[in-house]
Amino acid sequence: MIMLYYHPSPNPLKVALYLEEAGLPYELVAIDTRKGDQHTAAFRAINPNGKTPALTDGDVKVFDSNAILLYLSEKTGQFLPPDTPADRAALHSWLMFVATGIGPYCGQAVHFKLFAPDPKEYAVNRYTFEAERHWGLINDHLASRTWMVGNTYTLVDMAVWGWARMIPRFLGPEGFASLPHVKRHLDAINARPAAQRAEALKDRFAFKQEIDEHARKQLFPQNERLAAAD
Repeated sequence: MIMLYYHPSPNPLKVALYLEEAGLPYELVAIDTRKGDQHTAAFRAINPNGKTPALTDGDVKVFDSNAILLYLSEKTGQFLPPDTPADRAALHSWLMFVATGIGPYCGQAVHFKLFAPDPKEYAVNRYTFEAERHWGLINDHLASRTWMVGNTYTLVDMAVWGWARMIPRFLGPEGFASLPHVKRHLDAINARPAAQRAEALKDRFAFKQEIDEHARKQLFPQNERLAAAD
């Protein structure tokens, strides 16, 4: 049985979408990051990086959401583009773009806007600018196509969807104004029953909502080093 170690944030959600789209049987294991579940020895044995998601498939352990998407697509043969060198190259290029650009810069934009201490203007400007630039590239790419790769709905679309849902959070309430093709792409995936089922998974659990002192220690362990240096 596939076990998805899950939190209702962008990276676990794109894996949940794939599982729902593929119709694979799986079970969820809630990882409440504000309580510190990601730091337990049991979870670190699966994902040494201590980040959600992770996935086990029998004796197989996979961590990093993009690696999980590739693993599942190779396992099932589903949601891959046509098997041509050009389309496979595009799949890997755009998937790695999400992995190294969209995810990290959007995540850091949110962190510095909402959680970092002052002064933070430089960091907020840098990460917001890069997040806007990255989404602009995806918007331009989608201007001439329905889907990200080969005009076929693939795992890359799922990877983009996971983060596109959160654009107002890291680009502001008007974030979609300059990204009409990203918004159209998001709406198309949101209309799919599998996406609606993936979104509803969070309602199965009572994840901690408040960010109190304990939650800050779990989410931002680097601050402990600063406190120790004072």
